Amino acid sequence: MPTYPDISCETFRHPLDRQAEQALRSLPGFDLVATQFIKFFYERPQMVYHMGNSIQVGARQYSSVYQIFRECVRDLDISPEPVLFVSQTPVVNAYALGQEEPNIVLNTGLLDLLNPTEIRTVIAHELGHLKCGHTILIQMATWVISTANYIGARTLGLGNLVSSGLVFAFYEWKRKAELSADRAALMVMDDLKPVLQTMMKLAGGSIQYGHECSLDEFIRQAERFQELDQDSLNQVYKFLLYNNFPQNLFLTHPFAVERITYLQQWANSAEYRQIRQGNYSRSPAQNAVNVQTESSPSAATEDLRRQIEELQREIDRIKKRGEE
Repeated sequence: MPTYPDISCETFRHPLDRQAEQALRSLPGFDLVATQFIKFFYERPQMVYHMGNSIQVGARQYSSVYQIFRECVRDLDISPEPVLFVSQTPVVNAYALGQEEPNIVLNTGLLDLLNPTEIRTVIAHELGHLKCGHTILIQMATWVISTANYIGARTLGLGNLVSSGLVFAFYEWKRKAELSADRAALMVMDDLKPVLQTMMKLAGGSIQYGHECSLDEFIRQAERFQELDQDSLNQVYKFLLYNNFPQNLFLTHPFAVERITYLQQWANSAEYRQIRQGNYSRSPAQNAVNVQTESSPSAATEDLRRQIEELQREIDRIKKRGEE
């Protein structure tokens, strides 16, 4: 497997990730959310919970998984080494948490479904989140939607932000951040096929019938999905599926077939070929995270911000009609 000494996360950060984060940070209310998040949320309880209720992976606990993990940490040049846990949870999932004490959690459902190569892909993906400093914004997004109503009555009306474009912006960014982490997985694996195979399994893999699944057919499914965008009504449906405002439900990941398309495009790009040859941006300190507002937003960022503001106006109109 290739290694990337001193690699900067900007080397593989997806431009949509960067633009969506800039738009998020520049929105009115972001600084308030960041302040209240830091005040009320502490990452240590998460660490304490998993230390007390999960298995910490190491040389004598899930040793083969730990070896894969350490190789991925080396390949992406992440220091210090995060803590890896395995949680007794049947849901096929993995996630990264923490800023001061970064850690990754793998559910047992994921370990049971995937083979070692696919587990490596998932671990590299989660390490990509840590490398990019995504975790604090991911936790902020989760916190805003789950607690802002309660805190709003006690902290400067923060709960009012639940119905605002700020929540939309958090989840719009979260989905774009997954594209950067997918790129990190591809860099570590140095082979597109196992990454796409992992995505297919996460979308609908089965232990008993998985041998009947075809990656080629899933790629063709992704191509057919892209053709749906030719009908503008399908684009509306896609937006509503991603953002269920009436029930405060938001998808945190792009559709698997969309992720496949984005990753295929990057795998075939000159940019990726240059990275494989060792031509990439280098920086020795890529794990620092800040919550300051970005300056000098790009035209694409301003466009996304206008979309969010228009969305807020539409939400307000719908709410007003409901009150009449």
